[in-house]
Formats: sequence, structure tokens, C-alpha cells
Amino acid sequence: MRLFFALWPNPQVRAQLADWGRTLHAACGGRMIRPENLHMTLGFLGDVEEARIAQVEQAAGEVAPQAGSLVLDEAGYWKHNRIAWAGASALPPELQTLVAELRGSLSRINIGFDSKEFVAHVTLLRNAHEPRALPELPAIAWPLQGFVLVQSVTLPAGSRYAIRRSWWH
Repeated sequence: MRLFFALWPNPQVRAQLADWGRTLHAACGGRMIRPENLHMTLGFLGDVEEARIAQVEQAAGEVAPQAGSLVLDEAGYWKHNRIAWAGASALPPELQTLVAELRGSLSRINIGFDSKEFVAHVTLLRNAHEPRALPELPAIAWPLQGFVLVQSVTLPAGSRYAIRRSWWH
């Protein structure tokens, strides 16, 4: 099963992210991420054997999410993978702690994950063109209340993300 841990936006944040995506699409083209798939990846696990999922969930249960707020206040473009995104110029300590504890908990049970440095961003467009300039966008306040374990299901029309389990403050 393809799994990842993520912050899952509430309906208001999701709507604001979708608005950002439409604005960026006008500047960059590309393929918009469907609103129901918008999220911030905390840790990408990739393929996990069914027999180990209970261990993954138990490890995540050892992490205590703290309430806080993340402010998405900058748009960006990564030329190497042609992705346009919404990001945060400042990482709240609650989010830094959550990511570190989650990754530590997974390491203790020898579950592999993408160990690249965490960058707080939400992918809004794929296969986008580099814009001459990124539009100014209104800041989005995202209340941090917990995290989710998500299963990625590949379908002919694209990926669909299904929440398997949630951990809330």
C-alpha cells in the first residue's frame, strides 16, 4: 500500500488553496491538483506491506500533535520537477516538532520514508511552466490540529487519496 503522513486542510483552507491553484494556473499552466487531493506531506512512506500497517499506526500514535497555526504566505515554482506550490516563509515550532517526532518514531520501527529535508508546501500544479513572475496571493492561516495517514490509490483518472487514520490534538 502506498502511504504517506500529511496535514489535511479543513474545508476553508482547502477552498483557499484551490483559489491559489487557479490563480497560479493562469500564470503557469500545467495540471491542477484536484481540491480533494490537496495536502501537505509530512512523511512519504511509499509502499508498505499490509502486515506492517498496524506498526506504522502505532508509531504515529506515539506522536502528540500540538495545536498551532501555519501561515501559507508564498507561492513558489520548482523548475527541476515543474511544480508550482503554496508554502510558508516561517515554520512554526509545533510543525517542526511534529515532523521530527513522526520521523523518529518511524525510524525506531525501521519503516523507511523519504528523508529529504521537510519543506512546508502544498503542491498546486504539476507539469507547470516557469512563470515570468509569481502572482501576489493572500496569506492562508491553516490551524494545526493533527495529522493523517493517507493511502494513495492509483486510478485510470489519476490518484485518489483516502485517509486511513487521523490523530488530532
